[in-house]
Amino acid sequence: MSNIKIALDEIQRGVSEIIDIKRVEELIRKFYRDGSTYSVKAGFDPTGADLHLGHTVLLQKLRVFQNHGATVQLLIGDFTATIGDPTGKSETRKVLDRDTIMQNAKTYQEQVFKILDKSKTEVVFNSTWLDKLGASGLVELTTLFNVARMLERDDFEKRYKSGKSISISEFIYPLLQGYDSVVLKSDIEIGGTDQKFNLLMGRHLQRAYGVDKQQAILMMPILEGLDGFAKMSKSLNNYIGITEEPKDIYAKVMSISDNLMWRYYEILSDKSLKEIEKMSKDVENGLLHPKKVKENLALELTTRFYNKESATIAKSEFDNVFKSNKLPTDIAKFEVEDGIWICKALVEIGLEPSTSQARRDIRQGAVRIDQNKISDEKMNLEKGKYILQVGKRKFAKVEVK
Repeated sequence: MSNIKIALDEIQRGVSEIIDIKRVEELIRKFYRDGSTYSVKAGFDPTGADLHLGHTVLLQKLRVFQNHGATVQLLIGDFTATIGDPTGKSETRKVLDRDTIMQNAKTYQEQVFKILDKSKTEVVFNSTWLDKLGASGLVELTTLFNVARMLERDDFEKRYKSGKSISISEFIYPLLQGYDSVVLKSDIEIGGTDQKFNLLMGRHLQRAYGVDKQQAILMMPILEGLDGFAKMSKSLNNYIGITEEPKDIYAKVMSISDNLMWRYYEILSDKSLKEIEKMSKDVENGLLHPKKVKENLALELTTRFYNKESATIAKSEFDNVFKSNKLPTDIAKFEVEDGIWICKALVEIGLEPSTSQARRDIRQGAVRIDQNKISDEKMNLEKGKYILQVGKRKFAKVEVK
């Protein structure tokens, strides 16, 4: 199999849609013919501090491009983050302050190079050119796209028909993202399927501004979270953060369903599609247990963000807790006041997000004290030392003083 065929197979793996695949193939062929590099742009608005596996879907694909001749234009949207991408939102987004944006941007850069090759990555901030665009430049930009076409965008159309507010700044956001591609002269831009309108804007504006190329577009599917259906998101608490402790990454991967496991393999794993297909057939034929397949995925992803030793220790810890019903070796310690309500204690030590959730978990038998299930959601903790547990992954040593 030729290098070009291998490259195209890897690039198209798990992709939802590619616009102008001939352009992509041409760039790959040119690289393998004479070593010519090309640029692949991906934008990240630093609206949060930490990345999760959903974000790494794009990063993994960027790394594939780097392996086949690309220089990645990692665009930090420090200017556009002040507007907030309205994609999929039912209301106008809150504006972030500059200090928060820059701190998040710093954190992003520390995390992305767990996956990307730093020597083949150009980190750019779109405030560099958007700050200089000025009023006249912005007005010129807005003349290149009309309101009727802007309202064709699904989320804008729904909000307009339902009478919900759409700010002018939100109309400007796709134009600014497209203008980034004009300045960077990107050959390819990648994003999620929910970004199609914005990605196409880059092609449109490259034509309008007379750039001597039109970027190809590659769209990746939205990764489902731990629940198996909703988009992975911190707000839904169904995410796996890449800076979480190794034991937490490992345990969370082990918690996904068997069906979702194959989805994660296709989109996130470095294993070839042939290897994945063989594993799937072996499971189907009873030659391989799905739990073993999931363990391998958990080890691979934990190793990616830490190292093999940390992943092995995480597996051992998981096996001790889940197979042998033993306690973890490194349980965090807390002190709380005498007579504290159990639900309030669970929130204070970080095992529960709210007292209402704590009550629900107690009723469902998910909360234990010293490994014994409790059912009294009104109980108060008296003086003493306890080990509190929620589910199979959350533990804390508590001293009531």
